[in-house]
Amino acid sequence: MKFVDIHTHRSFAAENEIFVRNLSINEAETVLPKKLGGFYSVGIHPWDVGNVDETDFQKLEKLCHNEQVRLIGECGFDKNIDIPFETQLSVFEKHVAISENLKKPMIIHCVGYYNEVASLRKQVNPIQQWIIHGFRGKPQLAEQLLRAGFLLSFGEKYNQESVKVCPLEHLFVETDESKKAISEIYAEIAQLKECLINEIRAGFDLLSC
Repeated sequence: MKFVDIHTHRSFAAENEIFVRNLSINEAETVLPKKLGGFYSVGIHPWDVGNVDETDFQKLEKLCHNEQVRLIGECGFDKNIDIPFETQLSVFEKHVAISENLKKPMIIHCVGYYNEVASLRKQVNPIQQWIIHGFRGKPQLAEQLLRAGFLLSFGEKYNQESVKVCPLEHLFVETDESKKAISEIYAEIAQLKECLINEIRAGFDLLSC
């Protein structure tokens, strides 16, 4: 069977993988014209938002029109960086507009600003799905985000109880920057969920593959 990796920085997929490779704007300008196939996400990481201008947003929107780009991001918020929340918010809102305009879901990096991003989602009331990638939080936070309408993606490191409370239809699997095989992470999560590996289908449904 195939395994969907919803968020990775790897360049090549194994034969049993379907992955969404994350690209920066500069990477996307190089990679997408090659038409290598596969799926991509393109966005401005919160660590990089201090160095962007309107030209970058124009490039981002143009790149995201590419049919190979299935997700917008990763984008979001990080409390551990020395960039004002307002700056991070301004850039995030640009991604939201692109996501809604192009009808493509968002892949979100969030460190420490969960209340703020949940409040923002309530204000925006987006049609497109918002996926929190690499979720490691406690089950109480997982349940809070799920109630707010988020989807959660789990990678190599995760809270087992959070996996257990996340419904399969809201659960994605990723490698991010890990060297661990996506199939291994699927197997671990299936064991925790007491389900078959092929029942973890949110990634297939999102990508229509």
